[in-house]
Amino acid sequence: MRVFVTGASGFIGSAVVAELLGAGHRVVGLARSEQSAGAIAAAGAEVHRGTLEDLESLRAGAAASDGVIHLAYDHDFSRSRELAAVADARAIEAMGDALAGSNRPILIASGLGIAPGRVSTEADRAPLGWPRRASEEVVMALAERSVRSAVVRLPPTVHGRGDKGFMQWLIAAARQHGHAAYIGDGSNRWPAVHRFDAARLFRVGVERATAGSILHAVADEGVAVRDIAASIARQLGVGVLAKSPDQAGDYFGFLAVLIGLDIPASSSWTRQQLDWRPVEPGLLADLDDGHYFATTASVARA
Repeated sequence: MRVFVTGASGFIGSAVVAELLGAGHRVVGLARSEQSAGAIAAAGAEVHRGTLEDLESLRAGAAASDGVIHLAYDHDFSRSRELAAVADARAIEAMGDALAGSNRPILIASGLGIAPGRVSTEADRAPLGWPRRASEEVVMALAERSVRSAVVRLPPTVHGRGDKGFMQWLIAAARQHGHAAYIGDGSNRWPAVHRFDAARLFRVGVERATAGSILHAVADEGVAVRDIAASIARQLGVGVLAKSPDQAGDYFGFLAVLIGLDIPASSSWTRQQLDWRPVEPGLLADLDDGHYFATTASVARA
């Protein structure tokens, strides 16, 4: 297959590109900058210049492909999340239009955390107000237009070497404050997946996911946040303290509204349908490996 990939030079995207190429597929990566173009070319993929706002470029990239994997998204927290969600839905619509009637696949990345307090499944639909709800609805509609469209929901923590996401923020906070922390009793759970396992799911999905599928890229159904804090504390040689909700903002910054959520998620249906089996280290094993502690992102105060 010739697969058009947006977000091809990112943390997850670069793993997806390598997975596709390793399976014998050709890859065309969307690049909005010279730096991205260089990374995509160095990986062995073809470069397609454009941005998520350039809908004609997206249509052209999709039209010339045998399938699309859409990973790019505007995660700039300083900008309106509503505008980012609208732009994402429009980008998916543009690429979907180019695939209509062809039964070619398009997979998009979405997020988990849609059902706080219980284990979410692939049968759950995104609630009102969820940032990716509109994008998921576009994908479901494309299935009615003879597009083999599917949603891949990713956990808030996609981990592995090179991760600059939430785990690095927690490590930086522990270094800054001299202790690791959690909120309340820390029994709330976060799902997680290694980026290489996620990449394999995108590859298997673009090859054979059925139209209208919702897939969960979940290896760890739910890791207790207090266990995450304990692992960070061991690596740094510091203690662990419980924080009250009122104290959370001073310690966690912008993560305070997220770190206390209980958002476990299942991938049972995904594993059954696509015979996908995560094989990489789980989140706690990845933290215990130590590579996260070589460099740490700076903590921004919200």
